[in-house]
Amino acid sequence: MSQEERSFFKALCGDGRPLLLLTAVMLALSGGGALFLSCTGDFLPHDVAFLGMQPKALCELNECRIVHFMIHDRASFGAVLISLGVLYAWLALFPIKRGESWAWWLLLASFITGFGSFLCYLGYGYLDTWHGWATLMLLPVAVAAIVLTRRLCPDGLNLKPGWKPESWTSCEGVGRLIWICSSLGLIGAGATIMVVGMTAVFVPSDLEFIGYTRDQLQNINPRLIPLIAHDRAGFGGGVLTTGILMLCIVWKARPAVHVWQSVAVAAFAGFSVGVGVHYPIGYVDTLHLLPAWLGAAGFAIGAILSKKRYFSAAAVVSSCSQP
Repeated sequence: MSQEERSFFKALCGDGRPLLLLTAVMLALSGGGALFLSCTGDFLPHDVAFLGMQPKALCELNECRIVHFMIHDRASFGAVLISLGVLYAWLALFPIKRGESWAWWLLLASFITGFGSFLCYLGYGYLDTWHGWATLMLLPVAVAAIVLTRRLCPDGLNLKPGWKPESWTSCEGVGRLIWICSSLGLIGAGATIMVVGMTAVFVPSDLEFIGYTRDQLQNINPRLIPLIAHDRAGFGGGVLTTGILMLCIVWKARPAVHVWQSVAVAAFAGFSVGVGVHYPIGYVDTLHLLPAWLGAAGFAIGAILSKKRYFSAAAVVSSCSQP
């Protein structure tokens, strides 16, 4: 069939990668929107309608710490969405384009955890209608991307690493191992935050920062904890999905500049906001921030140690391609 004889929708969807790129862009834009709202301190209209009170009213309580706490969750979630957008774009532009089936299986697994985490938001009885509609609109795009890209990646799942075994003992291999450990840390942190969001909602340092007990928050507004639980569970699901993507990319991707860049950019986007948002609001509990700082340090050290390997691999490929 010639290019001119294709249907409009077939031309638009192509092999599924344009739909995956659209998913990546939409996630990144949503993350940017969440960051913008966090900077302004505003709530979305449906949040205000659910609470029955404006952020200004909450800000009058204990130096605005309730609102600041909610902002820190939402800003972190926005940064995670940007990280996910970067990683999904990389999957579409490189390994899936080359027909590497591990990337398709990773896409499937991460979509299951990412979209599946939406169910966690309902644990405390708050349905974010805007979030729900956005998810409902994005889901068919993601499903279509999964279905169409399967043709590019028809093979089964192969769990063998993408690096040669002897490279693990090198300096660059150590950096890669640190990346793997940091990715496992993200998976553990995301799962923990998601479970806490569905159950206890707060850890002790949270309540210490806010300055109220759970019962006092319940008395201020009985719908306040469900709204916070929604934010926490969503953030945890995003961190879990990011960790899964990072781990599999570092484990399976062949060394290349674009691999290093995508992991480094995604890690920087997530950790810079996730750690940095605590300081303007004064939530600087050492034990609370320690895991985030360790994760950030792990990705930074891993990037420094492994950079030479990723960039030298690109130089080898470039020289081999010369006539």
